[in-house]
Amino acid sequence: MKRLLYIYLLSFTSALVGQNFESKLHTRPINQREKSVSNVTKYLNSEKWDYLFPNRLGRAKNNKKKSQNDFYSFKNFVRAANYFPDFLASTDTSTQKRELAAFLANIAQETSGGWDTAPGGYFVWGLVYIEELQPNGPLDYSDYKSALYPPVKGKRYFGRGPKQISWNYNYGQFSEAWYGNKTQLLEHPERLSTDPLLSFASAIWFWMTPQYPKPSCHDVMTGNWTPTENDSKNGRVPGFGCTLNIINGGIECGMGYDLEKTTQRYKYYEWFCNFLKVTPGENVSCTNQKPFGK
Repeated sequence: MKRLLYIYLLSFTSALVGQNFESKLHTRPINQREKSVSNVTKYLNSEKWDYLFPNRLGRAKNNKKKSQNDFYSFKNFVRAANYFPDFLASTDTSTQKRELAAFLANIAQETSGGWDTAPGGYFVWGLVYIEELQPNGPLDYSDYKSALYPPVKGKRYFGRGPKQISWNYNYGQFSEAWYGNKTQLLEHPERLSTDPLLSFASAIWFWMTPQYPKPSCHDVMTGNWTPTENDSKNGRVPGFGCTLNIINGGIECGMGYDLEKTTQRYKYYEWFCNFLKVTPGENVSCTNQKPFGK
């Protein structure tokens, strides 16, 4: 009897240790986790990347900012993607392609330097900018009501990187996820403008991470999100349009008409879908989707 009790207690203790180990693995900072091999390379390579983004920052011959040295290279994108094993991990090839097209469409529009009569067309001018253009004067994007991720005096949290991540609470959350320490990027937000791995990782982290009441863009594009009754009532449905609602819904969605930049996002998505040889699927638009939280 004592022997059986000993074996039971040993098994129970081992199970707790195992659970604790798994928990530590799950909560380990992203940059310390074991890297995977991303499915990005199933659909893209350096040659295709150059075709899609020939004018990206650091590569274009007419680019004046030479110090970035091909900041948005395919190699840097893949390096970052390898830290996120669930990115493009759906078992369905078409779903993987649509998620990739949706991700590329959003980062291309966020960083676009294109115009209607641009050489080669509007769509080959993605990934041109690292930092947000602010023609009406500098904004610091500091939310002083954020108790968890308070802004640091003198620091500015404007859009940086492929996703143009902005606001102190987003910098703080990504810093916590990547470094295990929220202060790293709250104190040094400019790192997203100088470290290409960190910059691409910030975009994929945002894509993969739900922020209540918003689902993640990843879940929306892979069928892992089920709209609530309130979501359905307000027109929020799975599809590319909902990723735009998550990213910029308060400005671009639910008005009954589309801004020019919103229309370009739709067209970008269709352009990438065409390149990847996959149909866009349903609900490409967010015209009649109310922003989350309403």
